[in-house]
Amino acid sequence: MRLRTILPILVACIPAFAQWTGFPTPGVPRLSNGKVNMTAPAPKTADGKPDLSGVWEVRGYTGNLARDLKPGEVSFQPWAEALYKHRGETLSKDDPQAYCVLSGVPRENVVPYPFKILNTTNGLIAILYEALHSYRQIYMDGRALPKNPNPTWMGYSVGHWDGDTLVVESSGFVDNNWLDNSGHPGTEAMHLTERFHRVDFGHIDLQMTIDDPKAYTKPWTVHLPMVANPDTDLIEYVCDENEKDLKHLVGK
Repeated sequence: MRLRTILPILVACIPAFAQWTGFPTPGVPRLSNGKVNMTAPAPKTADGKPDLSGVWEVRGYTGNLARDLKPGEVSFQPWAEALYKHRGETLSKDDPQAYCVLSGVPRENVVPYPFKILNTTNGLIAILYEALHSYRQIYMDGRALPKNPNPTWMGYSVGHWDGDTLVVESSGFVDNNWLDNSGHPGTEAMHLTERFHRVDFGHIDLQMTIDDPKAYTKPWTVHLPMVANPDTDLIEYVCDENEKDLKHLVGK
């Protein structure tokens, strides 16, 4: 049995795992030794677009989504910078995820748990996240984002293809969003643009641009490496089972 912990101060130390014992994924390209050929050509759907289906993970960005950016590339509004520092000084004890609230987007892309992308034939791409059993629906049918949405943690998402790159636009987020475990803030004003480019079978380049004028003085962009995790699957995530740590997080 693998125990889960939802506290951000601890979760960065736990590697991402998924499992479905003894069942190789059908259709996966393999080398002569039976290992997955991660650099094989990217698969295509019937309409010729890259097939993004599969189990994926992003490693190393849980604690700080902006870790690769230079100083000044993330330019806070004064109140947001003060809040970001406060979250660090108090060991993120007010993190909504610590109370089993959804991680939200874009944080779900970088928590240390896998997620599964599902292509459908009816104008929809779904993403299932192992963490907190959350999900997203990306509508590919040409609809616009809602103008006055009920705010949600996962937001509302529409997508389209730009050549071989899937472009996803999302908005309608809650006002107390955490973009990562270190507490980069997000607000209801945030507009998120994601660009998924499948380089080969085993790799997707994910570019995310956060445009949130309420929290930041300018948009900022990160580049994340998504790695395929074939021959496995998502497992059950149980939040707050026998949790005994949160009350001890005091901080500054």
